Amino acid sequence: MQNAAEPAFLADCPTRLAVEIISDKWAVLVLFGLGQQPRRHGELVDLIGGISRKVLTQTLRKLQQYGLVERHASAPRQVEYSLTDLGGTLIEPIEILTDWAREHGGAIVAFQEATEATGVSSKIRNTRG
Repeated sequence: MQNAAEPAFLADCPTRLAVEIISDKWAVLVLFGLGQQPRRHGELVDLIGGISRKVLTQTLRKLQQYGLVERHASAPRQVEYSLTDLGGTLIEPIEILTDWAREHGGAIVAFQEATEATGVSSKIRNTRG
């Protein structure tokens, strides 16, 4: 059954896959890091605070499978990652989201702190399951 009004809600919709990719925080950070220049694995670990080598490897493999990142090996221990043309198309939307986060991130944190202080957030969590 086709849902022409809201195709992004369909399980097999390509839009939904794209949203899943960009909703992964590590994928977005890796893409953004590679948007500036090709990088080696260790450079990405140093650039992206909090990511483990294992998670970075998994994320890079996933992004390669989606056709967003390329792996270039010039020697056994000289591997570099870069964006494909398709991966490069995500840099502008990521920059827009990053700008939004810079502008509104403080408001989100303030709201979270206010709701935690009043106990509202624990009530919300308890009603979800």
